[in-house]
Amino acid sequence: MPELPEVETTCRGIAPHIQGHRVSGAIVRDARLRWPVPDLATRLTGHIVRHVERRAKYLLLRFDHGTLIIHLGMSGSLRILPAATPPRRHDHVDLLFGARCLRLHDPRRFGAVLWTADDPMRHPRLAELGPEPLSEGFDGGYLHRCAARRRAPIKSLIMDGHTVVGVGNIYASEALFLAGIHPARASQRISAARLDRLAAAVKQVLAHAIERGGTTLRDFLNESGEPGYFAQELFVYGRAGEPCKVCGTPIATRQIGQRASAYCPHCQH
Repeated sequence: MPELPEVETTCRGIAPHIQGHRVSGAIVRDARLRWPVPDLATRLTGHIVRHVERRAKYLLLRFDHGTLIIHLGMSGSLRILPAATPPRRHDHVDLLFGARCLRLHDPRRFGAVLWTADDPMRHPRLAELGPEPLSEGFDGGYLHRCAARRRAPIKSLIMDGHTVVGVGNIYASEALFLAGIHPARASQRISAARLDRLAAAVKQVLAHAIERGGTTLRDFLNESGEPGYFAQELFVYGRAGEPCKVCGTPIATRQIGQRASAYCPHCQH
């Protein structure tokens, strides 16, 4: 699933090619995404994309008369392509910008393309989200207040979008390793000092992943894209049974909140 660094990388990748440009048309080949895709041609043709931004894992394409909200779901991706490029299977939506298009590819169709004429931050999908992890509003003090009296595993807490947005399985696992905290430890049993370290680790791992292009794709100007580089630097995620890069102990996994959680039994407690 695309996580926050991948969505931020997507935002930065597509913005120079569509921001300030006028939509010349739209093609919806399959409107059956997580929610039905609206009539984009009627709403957007002739209008200019004023700004492209990210909120949590949502991309916001702002127009003078409203905002297009895009979520990449489990398997979605966006590419800038020549408009005449033949669509592949699962290429569901094109926004046309003259000779180029912004194309949504989503094999599992768990993504979303939504429209709102109101403030997008009040949209039901965004209104109750927690702070951005790289913002000043997310720090150890905030995390300590959220953890107080919470018996939930700390990994579940930091993956809860009401607590903080965009910290998915990959980056939660990596941040907990950097902070030396076992992913199953009850949130209320973690000291303020350790939560300070965890908040700093979340910021560190996300910022580094964004810098390195995320763990998936970083080229938005061709059909296939190219792999990012951060995946080569993971400490625990996807490394079950391999030796810890710090102490050599085999990386273990357990189910936490219905997700496989990788951790080092020696380094994390």
